[in-house]
Amino acid sequence: MNTYIFSYYLIQFCGHSWIFTNMIIRFLSFGEDSVADTFYSIGLVMRICQSLSILELLHIWLGLEEALFPPRLLQITERIITLFVVIASQEEVQGKYIVCILFFLWSFIDVVRYTYGMLGATGIYFRGLTWLHYTLWIPLYPLSVLAQAFVIYQSLPLFETSGTYSAQLPFPVAIPVYFPYVLKIYMAILFGGAYFIVRYLYSERKALLESCTIKTKRS
Repeated sequence: MNTYIFSYYLIQFCGHSWIFTNMIIRFLSFGEDSVADTFYSIGLVMRICQSLSILELLHIWLGLEEALFPPRLLQITERIITLFVVIASQEEVQGKYIVCILFFLWSFIDVVRYTYGMLGATGIYFRGLTWLHYTLWIPLYPLSVLAQAFVIYQSLPLFETSGTYSAQLPFPVAIPVYFPYVLKIYMAILFGGAYFIVRYLYSERKALLESCTIKTKRS
């Protein structure tokens, strides 16, 4: 199991490191011109990495990873919806600056997270990396949620024009589903879930710092 979980973290680390490095190199080489085709350049790798992240729910359920199930479920679900349902379905959204910013935040967070998990699977812990892992989420996760909300906001006129995902549900009484309304409701849920996750991350960091303080006093 340790070999498996280490291999999983290694694959995710390599994928997100490639995304993060690729974005920086492309921006330094081509400047703002690199932003427009960010999705076309790294979208496939990002979709693979986010699809693989669904396995983390199984890891938590089997006890391979120590984390609460609801916060991880919320995080994975919101990324899957934003990436596959919103960005991948609307070509005009894919070239927006906000998509580039969102991918940068996701990859930056996950490079640190999977590095920590990969080393932790081998029993190696660095104080600085541990602090960074539990601290980086607090400012960057809300920023990523704002970026996701902005992506959804910019996609609303496109969904209204194209009618993508809007349909009549085949119930005994036909119920029309207007997808832009669904996205607006989802945006409210997104911010509510973000508040829940940030509180969980903050309490987890606080508990970690308290345990470190106790160990320092004992030593």
